[in-house]
Amino acid sequence: MPVESEPPTRDVTIPVENATLHAFLTLPAQPRGIVLFAHGTGSSRFSTRNSRVAQALHAAGFGTLLLDLLTPEEDEQDERTGRLRFNIELLSQRVLQATQWLASDRGTPGLPIAYFGASTGAAAALLASLDAGVFAIVSRGGRPDLARDALARVRVPTRLIVGGADVPCIPLNVEASDMLSCEKELVIIPGATHLFEEPGALDEVARLAADWFTRYVPPPG
Repeated sequence: MPVESEPPTRDVTIPVENATLHAFLTLPAQPRGIVLFAHGTGSSRFSTRNSRVAQALHAAGFGTLLLDLLTPEEDEQDERTGRLRFNIELLSQRVLQATQWLASDRGTPGLPIAYFGASTGAAAALLASLDAGVFAIVSRGGRPDLARDALARVRVPTRLIVGGADVPCIPLNVEASDMLSCEKELVIIPGATHLFEEPGALDEVARLAADWFTRYVPPPG
């Protein structure tokens, strides 16, 4: 059988308060929704791991927005100080503003939106969901505990995915799952480490993400 080609990707810039963010926007011919990727500490729209997950979502009919939460200048500053990567309030505001941009962009208006968050980006996605009107959230190796004060107010169906060998993150996700009162599921992938570099681990993340979004993101219109 022929291998389906990837849908076209375009570089976009998204104005937010006091900054302009860069992102990759990919849309299948008839997207059933769009997933905004909130990258974690030290990551960006160029993340090969998130790109692989995005490809699986394209095959499932979803568009994706791989978003840089920091500008290049802020990234450079964060490399020196480490202060911005844990500023969940700032990161969540940028996720929210990018969501509003998607809702108004000529190519994506009316498409239902979901979030895929990794590391600190997962906390930003959870906090942003309080005001964003999104339909589902998936966290990969996330730090949902960093949005602790918001967790009880999250109403969006949330799937937390953690590696079985990611010892530091497992209790943080278990605790966060206990605090969530929305539809939720904690999935631990046996033998996987924090970056899901083991054979098949990232493919399982992609499968779990596509399943969750297909289940909870309604068709557009």
